[in-house]
Amino acid sequence: MKPQLSIFLMLFSILLTGQTKVKDTITRRAVIGFIQNGNAVSYKPETPPLIPIAGAPKPSYSYLWELGDGHYSKEPEPKHVYKKKGTYTTRLAVTNNYDNGKPPATRPKKVVVNDITDNNYKDIASIADHNGFAIIKNCDPIPEQEMVVVVSYQNLENYVSSGKLYLFYNEKQFRHNNFELSDFRTYAGEREVKENLVASVNDLDDSDNFTASAEGNFKPKKYRNTTTEEDLDASLLDAGKTYHNVSVLEFDDADPGETRNVFYTFKTTPEMIKDTSATVTMRGIFVPNRSYKNHKIKNLEMEIVTSHDPNKMGSNGRFMNYRLVRFKRVNFKTRFQNNGEGPARKIRLETDIPDMFDKKTFQIESMYPECPICPKGEEPTVSCLDTIIKQKQIIFTFKNIYLPGTEQKNVKEKDSTKGFVKYSMKFGEDFHKVKTKSRTSIIFDKNEPIITNYATTRFLPGISIGVKAGYNFYSDLDKSTSYFVGATISPFKSYRFYWQVEWVNALNQYNSAANVTEQFNTNANGTRQFQRITTTTENKNINWEVPILIRYNLNNYIGIGAGIQANVNVSSEQNQNIQTDTYEGDKENFLISSVTSSSSVKNTFTDIKTGLLFDLTAGFARIGPSLGARYVINFEQNFNYFQIYGIWKF
Repeated sequence: MKPQLSIFLMLFSILLTGQTKVKDTITRRAVIGFIQNGNAVSYKPETPPLIPIAGAPKPSYSYLWELGDGHYSKEPEPKHVYKKKGTYTTRLAVTNNYDNGKPPATRPKKVVVNDITDNNYKDIASIADHNGFAIIKNCDPIPEQEMVVVVSYQNLENYVSSGKLYLFYNEKQFRHNNFELSDFRTYAGEREVKENLVASVNDLDDSDNFTASAEGNFKPKKYRNTTTEEDLDASLLDAGKTYHNVSVLEFDDADPGETRNVFYTFKTTPEMIKDTSATVTMRGIFVPNRSYKNHKIKNLEMEIVTSHDPNKMGSNGRFMNYRLVRFKRVNFKTRFQNNGEGPARKIRLETDIPDMFDKKTFQIESMYPECPICPKGEEPTVSCLDTIIKQKQIIFTFKNIYLPGTEQKNVKEKDSTKGFVKYSMKFGEDFHKVKTKSRTSIIFDKNEPIITNYATTRFLPGISIGVKAGYNFYSDLDKSTSYFVGATISPFKSYRFYWQVEWVNALNQYNSAANVTEQFNTNANGTRQFQRITTTTENKNINWEVPILIRYNLNNYIGIGAGIQANVNVSSEQNQNIQTDTYEGDKENFLISSVTSSSSVKNTFTDIKTGLLFDLTAGFARIGPSLGARYVINFEQNFNYFQIYGIWKF
């Protein structure tokens, strides 16, 4: 290779490297380590360094260990005694809290038990306090990341039972699926079965999530905790209408009091909703005995996040139907976690309240730590929750509580350091169709406040159909009449700016100016005659007008707009009359004859005019009747006109 060419290629490579951003392909990994003594195993993870977020609390890891025999643990370094000899596959899901990187990936590790040296084996912990059915997650969902869901069920009967387990996911109210089920693992012989649970009615949401946007004649059900139901067919139909996908498992021979766990691995999709104030759900249905219809229902609520931040605010009012929300409640939830080295005894939540909500309808739905409402007018001596309602805020204060800190000595269960307040409100009397956002300042004892994300509420655009009728004034036309009727489509009850499309059918009639010509003729006798020819034309046509406007409501009563319009001449008819009057001599002294002839010409789709329009309405600007005036300026020719009309929007 010539030296000049070699130097050129080297420089080109350097230039290309300098201009092209190299994708970071390094994956952070956590390694499962363990020390084994017979059937007793002590696990210890090796995790990469955490990457702090500026202004955020100290980062930390939380763990979900799947121990390979149906047990799981959330401890950082769990110790487990296996009951039988065999090979067990241990999995670990690591969540990075307040960390500026992706969660560390892990690989399963096999543990071989050849000897039983420790008889301190413990069965899977009872979940009787959850009514025999529970669902947990290792983290809230982030787009394109994995999460693990554990479904636990317990036979609370006094006999051996065989039943079913349903897990519904991917709510139909979202345009795209949020989850893909990539794997599930069972440890008690559960087997997958297929059932056709596709409902005939779509987009019905009866879950506790998004009750503000539910539509239809169905009364929303609320599964606040684990509920027991008897009509299994109705519950499956309801879930089938709410969710796209379901996993169905059958199990056999569950002993009285026995608890079992099933592990699901979900991959969140790239199309997952990105709204970090939105809540998504999964729903579990546990049928303890396949011979009966009795069953238990549990909803798992999850907030969409961009990073694993336990201090967060969310709302179920992501997309609401403006026509139906006046008497519905919108739920808000503020979560918090004590990341201190000691317990928090007082936690204060200062929450913004948008003006459009009626604070008189405020009510607390649930909370943790669970405690009564503080008595008014006295200083409490027991644990309680105090609420102060101000003009722009509601202040929640947990008093005399004990919430452990994540850095506190002997605190191994991170969930014990978390709490929340869930509350709801209705909209006020005169609320507008606008987006709202609010956030919370969280203050642990006397520490600096932690500011949450914004929780937003939004309204669906909705469709408003309108009818209009009116009259067009053509100042340049003689004896003009023009009546029209039409329809409009626009978003329902928009607050300020909105679009509007119309279709108008106009019946027009006008006369062209009479054309008079005068001339002299000589008849066969050589007599000179005066002749007048008068031509009159009557025009009739049907026009279609298609305006597209951007409108703006100045207030509830006055609206203005501007846009473009196409005017199509659908059909036209031209009737022409020619009257020939002949007089004796050079003047109109004596009429000899008058002859009239007529002709008619009909055409279709002969002309298209385009132009600008400017519009003003007065009345009920957002919904209902109003009067309007419009001026249309055509591009092609001087054919401008003025329009008045009445419109009623539904």
